[in-house]
Amino acid sequence: MNAGRTGRQLLRQEVTEGIKRHILHNRLRPGDPLPTEATLCEELGASRSSVREAVKTLHALDIVEVRHGHGTYVGRLSLSALVESLTFRGMLSVDDDMQVMADLLEARELFERGMVAKFTGAADHAYLDTLDGLVHRMRESGAKDGTGFVESDRAFHAHLVGASGNALIGQLSMAFWDVYTVVAPYLNVVSAEDEQDTIAAHQRIADAARAGDPEELAAALADHYAPLRRRLADSRAARAGGVPHDGQEAVPAG
Repeated sequence: MNAGRTGRQLLRQEVTEGIKRHILHNRLRPGDPLPTEATLCEELGASRSSVREAVKTLHALDIVEVRHGHGTYVGRLSLSALVESLTFRGMLSVDDDMQVMADLLEARELFERGMVAKFTGAADHAYLDTLDGLVHRMRESGAKDGTGFVESDRAFHAHLVGASGNALIGQLSMAFWDVYTVVAPYLNVVSAEDEQDTIAAHQRIADAARAGDPEELAAALADHYAPLRRRLADSRAARAGGVPHDGQEAVPAG
């Protein structure tokens, strides 16, 4: 590798770490402004080009947000970079063994089943009514309205995990859900014919939460994910046998 390029990469990394230290040291929060480019150059002892490259790197990771004409701010600190990376990996594995998708489903199930006790303990009437309302929206929109159906499905799982009070688990679970939603149509693992089974599975989860029955809730979640794993296995087997994608529109229910 070219020595000059290596030196620039190391310098950019140092400046990147310097900006992160500034955020931590000053206890900045998402949306708070960062110093001007000139101030960062002086504070970090770096050139404008090094600071700009570092800001680009941090912007890609959603650690900082660049508002053109206004300045640079602390970013949302979301998991968007993780979603992009996993989505790309999932797309790469479409014609392979789809292990990425299987891993994502397993992680989501582990998160939700691991929080069962908190779900049942934190479920008040408003929380339960929202779960039922989201199932109703899924039933009303139907898989033919892919956007509405998928949005309600996502909101259901976000609300379910939200009862745990663990923000990181919630973010990770939804990040994995988003990756699955993007990649699933390319796998043709869920079709419109699965609509009623998907709705029934979500209704059973909502009913178990309302009953305050952790054992039934755990069983309902396990039964909900079992068909998804089976569809992935079937799709994997079909691809291994050389069965082509039939082009049928798929609804990435989850």
